[in-house]
Amino acid sequence: MAETEKKNEKPVSDEPKKSQDAAGSETSEQDDYVIAPRDWYILKVQVNREESIKRRLQERVNLLKLDNYVTDIRVPKETISVVKNGKKREIGRLLYPGYLIVNMEVNRDTWFLIRETNGIGDFTGAEDSSSKGSRIRRPVPMQKHEVERILQLEKANNDGSAKVQIPFKVGDRVKIKEGSFDGIEGEVTKVDDVTGRVTVIITIFGRSTPVDLEYWQVEQVG
Repeated sequence: MAETEKKNEKPVSDEPKKSQDAAGSETSEQDDYVIAPRDWYILKVQVNREESIKRRLQERVNLLKLDNYVTDIRVPKETISVVKNGKKREIGRLLYPGYLIVNMEVNRDTWFLIRETNGIGDFTGAEDSSSKGSRIRRPVPMQKHEVERILQLEKANNDGSAKVQIPFKVGDRVKIKEGSFDGIEGEVTKVDDVTGRVTVIITIFGRSTPVDLEYWQVEQVG
């Protein structure tokens, strides 16, 4: 009887310890890690916690002395100018809510750094494959043009050339609500989200005339 019971016993080490990632997916500590070259990667994180997760990840990079492998962590943003109650102010807007971008080399240490940081799900765009029955998530780097766009936006933010959030587009019918042409309607023919100005074609004395205005000097018709 004792011999039969012994045969039916399973060593604890044969049962991989399982946990849940930030997205709620069950993972195993025996999942294989992968190696990928230094590049920009996208990480899926919990929404509305982007900044705090970025700080936590950076703290762990410093603590584990992995700064040679993880060199840049960013929450992609753009700075836009808005006008409220006649006053202009600048606000930061997330480009990709729920994501971080990280410049890193993927190796054993950084793989488990990402996997074990609370709030981070997985590498976005990771490809599934398998090896010896274990799941492998192979990170796919960002495309070059995606990285360049984000870095250019951040450079513009630092230079103070914030984009203006203009609620109009070419072809919209608008009415001027301030200035010499107050009350006259026209059509938007140009939108400049750097200067915050729009060009509107209005009719004066039977002739079509372009007028340059601040975007908050007009309002949508209809």
